[in-house]
Formats: sequence, structure tokens, C-alpha cells
Amino acid sequence: MLVMPAQPHTPDDAIVVDDLVKEYRSRGRRPAVRALDGLSFTVPAGRVFGLLGPNGAGKSTTTKILTTLSRPTSGRARVAGHDVSTGAGAVRAAIGYVSQGTGTDPNLTATENLEIAGRMRGLGSAEARSRTARLLAEFGLADAARRPVRTFSGGMRRRLDVATALVHRPQVIFLDEPTTGLDPEARAAMWAEIRRLSGEEALTVVLTTHYMEEADRLADELLLVNRGQAVAQGTPEQLKAALHGDAVRVTLIEPDPIAVRAAVSVVPGLRDVLVEAAGVDGLLVARTDDAASAVGAVIAALDGAAIRYGQVAASHPTLDDVYLHFVGHSFGDAPAPALTEGVAA
Repeated sequence: MLVMPAQPHTPDDAIVVDDLVKEYRSRGRRPAVRALDGLSFTVPAGRVFGLLGPNGAGKSTTTKILTTLSRPTSGRARVAGHDVSTGAGAVRAAIGYVSQGTGTDPNLTATENLEIAGRMRGLGSAEARSRTARLLAEFGLADAARRPVRTFSGGMRRRLDVATALVHRPQVIFLDEPTTGLDPEARAAMWAEIRRLSGEEALTVVLTTHYMEEADRLADELLLVNRGQAVAQGTPEQLKAALHGDAVRVTLIEPDPIAVRAAVSVVPGLRDVLVEAAGVDGLLVARTDDAASAVGAVIAALDGAAIRYGQVAASHPTLDDVYLHFVGHSFGDAPAPALTEGVAA
């Protein structure tokens, strides 16, 4: 696993996770399902920290434990200085949480939703009104303050969800897939708001996402998670820089992975070769120091072996490439059958 040099834990760390294990018991004699398998990481205060991984990787389980919605089987975690198991009440007072679904009442106005959320979080009536007005202005919702939320667009609802989670001035906010379902304009607006929250208000943001571009654009640091374990950790630039050279990607049609690997084995300088096959579709990904020469050589090798293919492209390392390299399969809901060579464990 690639992990950049870690700093010692400090009292100012917003989150400290130490060897978390979470098992879900199955009925009958089937073995327990281990959703987290010794996960550890630290999040300094005031950073945007991204948890990146496919469905089933352990992101949601981690978030549930850190927000006190679930208890770990073993291990420890502290959020805003409080233990999630022994100080759950203090943790809840210090955090905001935006789930994948909306948390507002569609029949109430934006103002009513925020003021009620503030009162439920312990604010007095005057403070709740003042905080509501400020948040509506900051999130560009002041003109719609007295409209029922059911009349809002998807982007407006999502901004209101985030505002609701901030009404009590938390130290840490958890955003679970905050831009899923938004159009590009609304997604860009949400990205800008997340960066503002971290930069201007020194808020610690924990972001879980399926979108590689979102993780690349927003996160100060990323943790790649797979099957409940940390796979790689670092800034987006550090993770991409760890993959020396460029990536060559070829879409395959009805591929035979063994035949594809044999065909490209003669291409000079090609390394970290991975071939995926899923039904009639497939993918060849490899690394090289000379992409211009390698692309032509790969095409010639595939043509010579009568292997059908579609798009051929070369690019500088992306987070998709990082995930492929360290996990051994493409970023998706489940691993596809793959033959790998030189993929880091």
C-alpha cells in the first residue's frame, strides 16, 4: 500500500481512526461479513478529506461509525476529540451529516426547515433565526427562503441539506455523495461551496464520493478503500505522481484476456499490464514511459493477433489509473475478472 509519511497524532486532529473492525453477523452457520478490516487514518482539522471506493468498499460503514450511527466491533475512533463509543453525545454535537437522501421536509419552507433544525440542535429562537438568515444568504437561497422545498431544484435542495447540517456550527461535516444526481452546473456550485466551507470557515469536511473528478478537485487528501482496508493514501497529486509514466488504455471487444496479454507482451517498455473482461466488453490498461511509441506498437500487436478493439488512448496518470494500479480492478461496484502483472499489493 502507498501511504505518504504520516504525522504524529495531535490534539488538533479532527478525526483519528485506529484499527477499526466492523463485522455483520449472518444468520445460520454462514461466517460473519467483515465490512471494515483494520482501517486506520487521521484527518487534520480544516481539511477536505476524501474517502474513495466502490460500493461495498467500507465507506458508508466508516461514516456510520464516525457519526455514531453504528458501533465498531473493535478498534477506536475519535471525532473532534471525543470517542465515538464512549462520547457519542459529544460527537453528535460537534458534527454535521448530509446523507445521500434529503433531510428536509418538502412541505415546509427553507426558512422553516433551518429554524426547526436550529432549535432541535439547541439554539435559542433568536439565534436560530439569525443563523438561518445567514446560511440562506451564504448558500444563495435567500430569494427562495419562503418557498416550499418541494418547489426547489435538485441543486437547491442539496444546498439546503448542507446548510441544515451547518446550522449549529459543527467542527466536522460529513458529506455522503453530495452531488449524486445533480446536473453539471449544480455540481460545480456545490464544489465551490465545499471549498469555501473548508477555506473560509476552517471546517473539516469528510467527503465520500464515486466521482473521481470530484475527489481530484476537492480533496486535500484521499484515502482509497477496498474491502474494508486502506489501499493508498495521500494528496491527489502524490497518488498520481506515484505512477511513473503515462497510461495506455484500450477498449476491447469480446476479449480473451490470455490472448490479449500474450499479444502485447512483445511491446517494448510496457509494464503494469492489466486486462479486464466483463461479458462482451473489456479493457486493457498499461503503463509506459513513451506513450507515443507504445500506442502504435500496441495497435500493431492487437492487429497482428486479430484481437478486436475500440478506442485507444494515452494520458497522464489520473485517479482512475491510481485505483487500477493499487486495487487491481477498475473503479466500479464490484471487481471484474482480471489478469494482472506488476500491480502493487
